Amino acid sequence: MAKYRVYAEDFEVQEELLYPPSGDGAQTLVLIEKRGRTTDGVARDLAASLGLRGSQVGYAGRKDRVAVTRQWFSVPGLDPAAAGAIQLDGARVLDAARNRHRLRAGELVGNAFRLVIRDLDPGELLIAVDRAAGLRRFGIANRFGPQRFGRGGLNPDLGRAVLTGLAPPGDRRDARFLVSALQSAVFNEVLDRRSRLFPEVGSETLEVPGQRAVDRLCVGDVAVDHRSGLVRPVREPADLAAEVERLEVSPSGPLFGRRAAGVDGQVASLEREVLELFEIPSPSEFRIDVAGERRALRIPTRDLEAQPQADGTLVLTFSLPSGVFATALLDAVFEGLPLSDASVAGGGEEVDAGSD
Repeated sequence: MAKYRVYAEDFEVQEELLYPPSGDGAQTLVLIEKRGRTTDGVARDLAASLGLRGSQVGYAGRKDRVAVTRQWFSVPGLDPAAAGAIQLDGARVLDAARNRHRLRAGELVGNAFRLVIRDLDPGELLIAVDRAAGLRRFGIANRFGPQRFGRGGLNPDLGRAVLTGLAPPGDRRDARFLVSALQSAVFNEVLDRRSRLFPEVGSETLEVPGQRAVDRLCVGDVAVDHRSGLVRPVREPADLAAEVERLEVSPSGPLFGRRAAGVDGQVASLEREVLELFEIPSPSEFRIDVAGERRALRIPTRDLEAQPQADGTLVLTFSLPSGVFATALLDAVFEGLPLSDASVAGGGEEVDAGSD
């Protein structure tokens, strides 16, 4: 059976911030390469090594534990010249520079990935390479990966308890993460049910434009423009058909909250049905502030490359925007093919919670 993460080096992630370090200021951005560590664990150790509280260390997104990842952390009052002397288990400092403010969740352009897939048979290798070519043309469904939901998939239930006041919010960062898991579960369910809006389409395929539910708009949708990040209501899908086919515009799903743009018609009915299924109250009843937004139901993957190696392995290289999961791309490339995560922990922490 095909496997990924046989070795930590088989899963590499490079973070790209929204902006470069400013070069001055009271904060210092520290670029750290970690291996076999969670982002939170490295942040705690970094704080302890500098005599800081854990809450004083900032980062833009969580990165996978079973991987080699490079990401930025912010700490106050650190001389960049002294950063290289910091000793961390399973991690090392690569660079440091002053910055005017601490890093906050979501301050990412995205992440660049290099994944190695092993133990493919020749037929599977050919299918995966062909599938990657189709995804480069049509993009991937923007599904949240199972890492978001925690061991046993309990994070959405914990998030609902925080949202409704049945559990104390505790640490603000942890509370936000749990509620975001509930948002993610709602989004994935809307994505799964979207095909009901297009019963005439039939089998979803990468050979013909518009055959997947995420490749089409309908009246009442809110569309996301990938060029600007702006959203707009859809009144006449035909007016946007060319932009949709060029992967410039995509339909969206809900990350529920007070600022999430509303949809109309049958799209609204579908989303309301899912919100009721997950027992989501109205924003006025939330016990924690949840801004909300619309999230694209598909993501362009124009730089996706699938490179077969002489030893029969497959190397995938690609970049994804903040908050998009590498596992979503893997699922799309290997749809219908056996693929297992060889890591004992099954992936640990998610690759990138930076959209929250």
